[in-house]
Amino acid sequence: MNATRTSGGRRRQGLVVLTSLAVLGAGTVGIGALTSSRDDEPVSPTAGGTTDAAAVTGAPGTGDRMEVTLLGTGSPVPSATRFGHSTLVQANGLNLVFDAGRGATIRLNQRGVPLGEVDGVFLTHFHSDHINGLSDLWMTGFIPALGGRQGGFHLYGPKGVEHLAEGLMSTYDLDVSVREADGEVDRETTAVVPHEFDGDGIVFEQDGVTVTMFEVEHDANGAIKPAVGYRVDYGESSVLISGDTRPTGNVIKYGTDVDLLLHEVADFPDPTLPVLQTVYSHHTNPQQAGEIFAQTKPAMAAYTHIVRGAPPQIPNVPLTTIVERTRESYDGPLTVGEDLMTFLIDDTTISVVPHYAENE
Repeated sequence: MNATRTSGGRRRQGLVVLTSLAVLGAGTVGIGALTSSRDDEPVSPTAGGTTDAAAVTGAPGTGDRMEVTLLGTGSPVPSATRFGHSTLVQANGLNLVFDAGRGATIRLNQRGVPLGEVDGVFLTHFHSDHINGLSDLWMTGFIPALGGRQGGFHLYGPKGVEHLAEGLMSTYDLDVSVREADGEVDRETTAVVPHEFDGDGIVFEQDGVTVTMFEVEHDANGAIKPAVGYRVDYGESSVLISGDTRPTGNVIKYGTDVDLLLHEVADFPDPTLPVLQTVYSHHTNPQQAGEIFAQTKPAMAAYTHIVRGAPPQIPNVPLTTIVERTRESYDGPLTVGEDLMTFLIDDTTISVVPHYAENE
């Protein structure tokens, strides 16, 4: 069953690309679960749909199509299968990266994105798991044999981005200096160019692509500031990236009727354990996320930045449990993201394309 909705006078369908793996029924609206062979548990519960192999053809982010790739869907826990939080949005030939957690550069390389052709990196906040891949992306991008970037590395975000840019250039000046002395790089290509903003509003407009930044609430006491989310619009296509947040009104304000809503989630096998309450207070649990999805009514809701345990000390909660708990408050289209999963958004459809490792 295809997920459909009416937005802006057009009918958009959630068209889901399935692998040959088993599809398990769940929910009451034709919701299925796409099973992964990596850990033998359903990792991509999605709205049921039609297999469409042609959806993966064509140049990324060209024409009227927007492509969104989950580069990293994990938490601060080091993982070989779920890298640190990072999302690639491609539209009208632009490559925009949102957060640069652990391994973002590797995932971009796997996706086939030239590292010197990243047009901007947008940060949601300054927790280490959202920026610890930033220096790698920046420096690998200016090495001629690996990235060959022409011009500076553009960094966007809330107050603090200028400080971070200065710190990166200071910390790695010895690397830049020896490469410049050796004739390997032009120093102008190694600059980190900060674009710092305060408050909600448009932070990027180029070639018909607009990025809007908005404040979110990462903790109840306001200690973790700044913390922001982003919405990207291109033509009639849109995606919202929540960033790390508790339930907050701005996600509903900017996410209502968005095509793709990417939201963080945190959950554990036993949500009542006292030791976990601090984690829950800094994030959004599945029931709360379901309420947000029900209010915003996206064409496709999807989870990323999935906080679900810290083995062996804290076992992972099954992803099927996260879906079941989401279904307590939401029965619309839902995908549990995995690294290198891509969403193709055009005027009529949203296709969910799982990552096929054998194609690398």
